[in-house]
Amino acid sequence: MLLVKEEFSSRKKNRQLDPPAHVAIIMDGNGRWAKKRMLPKFAGHKRGAEVVRKCVEDAIDLGISYLTLYAFSSENWNRPKEEVSGLMTLLQRYLTREVDELHNKNIRLSFIGDRSRLGANIRELVEAAELKTRDNTRLRLTLALSYGGRAEIVDAARQLGEKIKAGDLSPEDISEDVFATGLQTGDIPDPDLIIRTSGEQRISNFLLWQIAYAEFIFLDVLWPDFNREILEQAIEEYCGRDRRYGARP
Repeated sequence: MLLVKEEFSSRKKNRQLDPPAHVAIIMDGNGRWAKKRMLPKFAGHKRGAEVVRKCVEDAIDLGISYLTLYAFSSENWNRPKEEVSGLMTLLQRYLTREVDELHNKNIRLSFIGDRSRLGANIRELVEAAELKTRDNTRLRLTLALSYGGRAEIVDAARQLGEKIKAGDLSPEDISEDVFATGLQTGDIPDPDLIIRTSGEQRISNFLLWQIAYAEFIFLDVLWPDFNREILEQAIEEYCGRDRRYGARP
């Protein structure tokens, strides 16, 4: 349960927030937001995309170094074709319009997920965005597209198996660190904080390996209603927790 607004404001005045280095967000509730307003689902997704832009700016202001957003899961391909097409259109529009601004703000953009299922035009935009922003250092923004945590783990295991078969690796050499380098997130730290909007309390196949010791906050807020104040409250809640990693305090 997040702090009420008054208590949060009081505690914020009393001490400086020490934000998590890596925040990952499961953005959920676009469709329900639109339905509540008797709008088509696309309107919810469009509003959600606008919130992404503001969330990136807020993350920078709050001192977050890594922001990972669950934009489209491997299971989302099972949604109606019209909805998937609309989401891909929004993605293409985002990559076309926002990359230059992200680059000018010194933000590095990267992607995780199965790119083979994306259209050729989107794959080209993804690769171009990564290439253009690869040397930026202010914030590492990662979008999970066509992403599934189980598939990522299977792919990492397959890579290790191929190395063993080729004689480049011994089974005895496999450790958690070695395995983690084969994941698509191998060059960034694991998330400190996972936020999920819309009131659902599940992981939905997101970063299954990486979230072993992350803190979780589930919000009743629909993603299109997410804002800076809510993000600040989540960080405040995170800062009040005792992360022991299995050890005694």
